[in-house]
Amino acid sequence: MFLAVAFGAVIGLALGLLGAGGSILAVPALVYGVGQPLQMAIPTSLAVVALSSLGGLLPRERRTVVRWPVALVFGAAGTPAAFGGAALGRLLPQRWLLLAFAALMIVVAVRMLRGGENRAGACRTREGGVNWRTCLPKAVAAGAVVGLLTGLFGVGGGFVIVPALSLLLGLGAQEAVATSLVVVLINSVAGLAAHAGAASGIDYTVLLLFAGTALVVSIVAARLSTRLDAATVRRWFAYVVLAVAVFVAVAAYVNPSALG
Repeated sequence: MFLAVAFGAVIGLALGLLGAGGSILAVPALVYGVGQPLQMAIPTSLAVVALSSLGGLLPRERRTVVRWPVALVFGAAGTPAAFGGAALGRLLPQRWLLLAFAALMIVVAVRMLRGGENRAGACRTREGGVNWRTCLPKAVAAGAVVGLLTGLFGVGGGFVIVPALSLLLGLGAQEAVATSLVVVLINSVAGLAAHAGAASGIDYTVLLLFAGTALVVSIVAARLSTRLDAATVRRWFAYVVLAVAVFVAVAAYVNPSALG
């Protein structure tokens, strides 16, 4: 149970500070740290991510910079894709699903290490608005990819949303983080609904410890986000994700029985 609290704190910290990344550790923590079967770990992870992203949105200074139209477009595109991802996940062997998850973790870590922010944005107008005619197809496509990953792996997808908001729409750092949290919340709820059958077997003691810690830490981290160097936090978190990815890949290959 200590691991549930510890990983909950890490997830809340990452979501509160960066609007992304923390959920990538939830599934391996639940499978290898708590001992849950993969099919139970995914809906548990989604519930944790939904609650911690909600906590990240509670501070008023965070909510005021959310770009709500952008968040709703991403969320609307991701919701049906989350159901498709959940259906696809039920067709795949659990060992290969977790190996694919490890590969996804490596991609996330590399993206975090590269960092960077583009305030110009391919869809930004000279007046600072958003050219929806140009960007709507890209926003819908990115939202669908995030939804698919959410349903398939039980992740919130903020690691895709934040760079998409920055590179496609030209949102600033705080705008992208806040808007990402809304999309993560929408997708996590959709993914949880898609896994409703497995959700009936959730261990609520683990869920409350994990989610409660993540929620509290995400609220505190959201208030501290403007005072800390996000690039440094992102870099060190990427190292943790890389280390866990290697562990997950080795464990899934050597000891597939741990998946339940």
